[in-house]
Amino acid sequence: MAGQTMELPKKPEFERLKPQDVSSVAEVQFRCVYIPPNRYTPLHKAWETHFYEPIRNEMKIDIRTNLNTERPRVELKTMPDTPDVGNVQKCAEYLNAFMLGFDPDQVKDAFLKYDGFYLDTVNIKEVKSSLKGEHLSRAIGRICGRGGRTKFAIENATKTRIVVAGDSICICGSYDAIKIAKDCISHLILGSPAASVYSRLRTIAARASERS
Repeated sequence: MAGQTMELPKKPEFERLKPQDVSSVAEVQFRCVYIPPNRYTPLHKAWETHFYEPIRNEMKIDIRTNLNTERPRVELKTMPDTPDVGNVQKCAEYLNAFMLGFDPDQVKDAFLKYDGFYLDTVNIKEVKSSLKGEHLSRAIGRICGRGGRTKFAIENATKTRIVVAGDSICICGSYDAIKIAKDCISHLILGSPAASVYSRLRTIAARASERS
């Protein structure tokens, strides 16, 4: 009827799945994360406090390193007392971020304690395949900016964390935040001046402050 507002049904809420709740075929969930050679030593130093303790004792995911394979890796699997089978994927994403160069102090809580936090990568040569040599170096320089200013501006405006690893740009954040950060980075790769990206970031920051 005119003048009446329609009430939408409430969003259903479901309890988190436990390993024993899923089918017997998928009773134990496994993940493995390969260890690049340049991350052996950092992983060894951070293993106890940043990985074993929070993953094994807080997330209730069994974790171990396996160095006796062709590609050394960290292996994860659910246990009978794992409170949520999704924890194994969260832990794998956290480890992947570390292997790409992220500081565990900056991303550990985001990956392990919250839903909707993701890891994505932009390959510079996939955005513009013709970039080589000095042109590739200049593109990386535009993304970082003098003293890292441009990278920090993108991180602060989009609430993401960014690591520049060769010709790959790795981004951690929410889905929407990663999308905006990737758009800014792609414009910089294609040659847009930093000033135009700063202008876009100021608009994003202004809209975010209006919503909060």
